[in-house]
Amino acid sequence: MISFYQRLQKIKEKPGLYIGYPSVSDLFIFLCGYRRACQDMGLALSDEEREFHEFQPWLQKRFRLSTSASWAKIILLYSSDETHAFQMFFELLEEFLNYRSQSDKIEEKLEEKQVVKTSFS
Repeated sequence: MISFYQRLQKIKEKPGLYIGYPSVSDLFIFLCGYRRACQDMGLALSDEEREFHEFQPWLQKRFRLSTSASWAKIILLYSSDETHAFQMFFELLEEFLNYRSQSDKIEEKLEEKQVVKTSFS
C-alpha cells in the first residue's frame, strides 16, 4: 500500500486519473472522501495523515490568517485560478514538510541536550 504523501505525488503527476483536472478544490474534496472512506472502514490515521492535519494551522500561520476556511480556500485566495492553486498546494506542502523536518531536528537536538544535561546532574 502506498503512503499518503506518495498518493498525493501520484495525484500531482496525473491529476486526471484521480480528480479530473488540476483543481485544488477537487483535490480537497477527494481528500475529504478519502478520509471518510478510511473512517468508514475503521482504518486508523497513518503518521503522514496525522502530520497532514497540521497543514491547515501551519498555512494559517504562514499567511497570518485566522479563519475557518479550508486550506484549499486559503490557497485559492492567493492564486489566480484552480490550476495555479493546485500547483501552489504542492509547493506549500513541500514547504510545510521541510518546516516539519526542521522542527523535528530542533526537537531532537533539544532532547539530546536535555539527556546530556540530566546525565551530568
